Amino acid sequence: MMIEVLRSKNQTTKLQILVEIADKGPDIQQREIAKELDITPQAVSDYIAQMVNEDLLLALGRSSYRLTNEGVNWVIKSLKELNAYNQYIQKAVNNISICAALAEVDLAQNQQISLKMKNGLLYASSGETGAATGFTVSAAKAGEDIGISGIEGIVPLEAGEVVIFKIADISRGGSRKVNYETLKKYAQENDIIAGLGIESYAALSKINADYCRYGVVEAVVEAAKTGLNTLVCCVEGELDGLVIRLEKEKIRYILVAESSL
Repeated sequence: MMIEVLRSKNQTTKLQILVEIADKGPDIQQREIAKELDITPQAVSDYIAQMVNEDLLLALGRSSYRLTNEGVNWVIKSLKELNAYNQYIQKAVNNISICAALAEVDLAQNQQISLKMKNGLLYASSGETGAATGFTVSAAKAGEDIGISGIEGIVPLEAGEVVIFKIADISRGGSRKVNYETLKKYAQENDIIAGLGIESYAALSKINADYCRYGVVEAVVEAAKTGLNTLVCCVEGELDGLVIRLEKEKIRYILVAESSL
């Protein structure tokens, strides 16, 4: 969630200047605003000139301004968005005050534990050592979900890698062009297998792979962020979209071309 007034320093400073003028009155000196906001008087002058042009402020005379109706409405809108964002942040913080994990072993209530990622999931283990530690909210048997509070440190995690196995589209032979020994090798080496495109489904079916075909791009990104390695059989027409998303998320990938040789 992001709001307009926080998208740039320009928008944030405009809001602050409008609030200062609304609070202190139209005759507040620009140097007073500059001191309050820790910026230069020239910067305040430039911002005010912008807002006059945008009909957020009305010039009453030399160094005297008041908010227009548009300016008042913009301030109210921004404050509502800030309030909604504040509630959003509080909810997010509350959500992580107690974190869910899987108990790796039987755990007692209020037991100090260490946290680690395994197979893309967060596990709680007995012990006080580790990069991230916390305390159990309740007791749990091995394999059960358990709440963890008082978390300190950062759970060590190395992002996963994506292998993109390019599949020719049907006009170039589709799944018939695949080197299946190579495909099987990559399938065995990765934690998750996914397919994009009919030709990819056909290729993965030929090696009896258990693969994901819905929401693949999002699943691949999420898997990599939790440390899992993924093989994606991707038909040529879907390749650019997948690569663009992986690069945007800064996820490592390698591209393997199909081959019948």
